[in-house]
Amino acid sequence: MSALVKLTDVSKFYGSIRALEGVSLEVHAGEITCVLGDNGAGKSTLIKIIAGLHQHDAGSFEIEGEETRLGSPREALDRGIATVYQDLAVVPLMPVWRNFFLGSEPTKGFGPLKRLDAARMREITRAELLRMGIDLRDVDQPIGTLSGGERQCVAIARAVYFGAKVLVLDEPTAALGVKQSGVVLKYVAAARDAGLGVVLITHNPHHAYLVGDRFVLLKRGGMAGSHAKSEIALDELTRQMAGGSELDQLSHELARATGPDVIGGKRVATDEG
Repeated sequence: MSALVKLTDVSKFYGSIRALEGVSLEVHAGEITCVLGDNGAGKSTLIKIIAGLHQHDAGSFEIEGEETRLGSPREALDRGIATVYQDLAVVPLMPVWRNFFLGSEPTKGFGPLKRLDAARMREITRAELLRMGIDLRDVDQPIGTLSGGERQCVAIARAVYFGAKVLVLDEPTAALGVKQSGVVLKYVAAARDAGLGVVLITHNPHHAYLVGDRFVLLKRGGMAGSHAKSEIALDELTRQMAGGSELDQLSHELARATGPDVIGGKRVATDEG
């Protein structure tokens, strides 16, 4: 079965600045592909290419086997790619159901009597959230009163309802505590189980390993590794993301520099010496 989304040796340059170079990944239905990397690794640029905000300068970008070059986020949505950004495009004082349908509200009536079908929107919002296992107290409550994790879950359920085939999640657990992160990861897995291909962008290898099927590691805009879950253990994934040999060298230097006989990097005399 062909990948829903496939990037092969994709690169993006801003003048002489290399934002992304030679990055490849595949997104399959019913799987979660995790993209890991520290700040400046190229994760944001990769998101923008998949979401249609930016076009790649080299390499190929395929959607369901067809090479493409997205011109806008709307075009990406029309092709079944929904992106949920970390800051979430919600209106805090509007109720949950209004945010669920924001920009795509169903109406009823004709001509001057045309109006929003609020009852239908409330019913659909409640049903879709329940289908994803999200049991809100009241869909009329302002979305700003929900926790960060609950708002992320509403955004995921919205993408599923509006027919997304690929769901791109930008650091969904970055600003959340342990419990709320667990809630969000549960719904990320629910989206996968609903048949979506999920791209999870994160700098947390523990979160990635809990739900991920494939892992792509980025470093300074390039590929630092690509693994199926069966090929790599959590410890090795963490080590590679942290820098591998660079981390080993740093540990060695810190251990040497912080020994009992060293101050400011210089060996000092002790009573024993």
